[in-house]
Amino acid sequence: MKLIIILITAVFVNNIVLSQFMGICPFLGVSKQLKSSVGMGGAVIFVMVCATACTYPVYKLLELAKVEYLQTVAFILVIALFVQLVEIVLKKTMPPLYKALGVYLPLITTNCAVLGVTISNIDNSYTFVQSIVNALGTGLAFTLALVLFSGVRARIADSDIPETFKGVPATLVAASIVSLSFMGFGGLFS
Repeated sequence: MKLIIILITAVFVNNIVLSQFMGICPFLGVSKQLKSSVGMGGAVIFVMVCATACTYPVYKLLELAKVEYLQTVAFILVIALFVQLVEIVLKKTMPPLYKALGVYLPLITTNCAVLGVTISNIDNSYTFVQSIVNALGTGLAFTLALVLFSGVRARIADSDIPETFKGVPATLVAASIVSLSFMGFGGLFS
């Protein structure tokens, strides 16, 4: 039951993009098309889960050596490793998706959502399995936000909006409204 609560909380209540506002750069940059949103979401899920699986024991080693202050540096190195792996695989197996993701794919390394989930697992004192479930839920939350917002952006593109609000202003207003809808999940779990 605890694992299900962690998963649901990560996806809906503490949605990394819509509630915590982490990972906004790829959220705004890649969410123009559904296909690229799903591709980026899959890449982020893979990186989050694999990075969490590796950073958990790395943190335990840092703890044993009493150098926990190096966690951020160590975590970024682990995340960069998995991002490079994803980039190589996508470049070889799915060139159109690799091209569609463009500069946002390598930016997963500096995506604060990925680093945020690894650090929040430690801050919440999650076990290894709970950390993996939280990473999976956070990746699903990121994907959900991208997919939802790709639909919203398609509607914005088809709408007749004043010239002043076209582009970034309309996008940010729409993002804030979508974010407000997720705040309704806040009272589900304590």
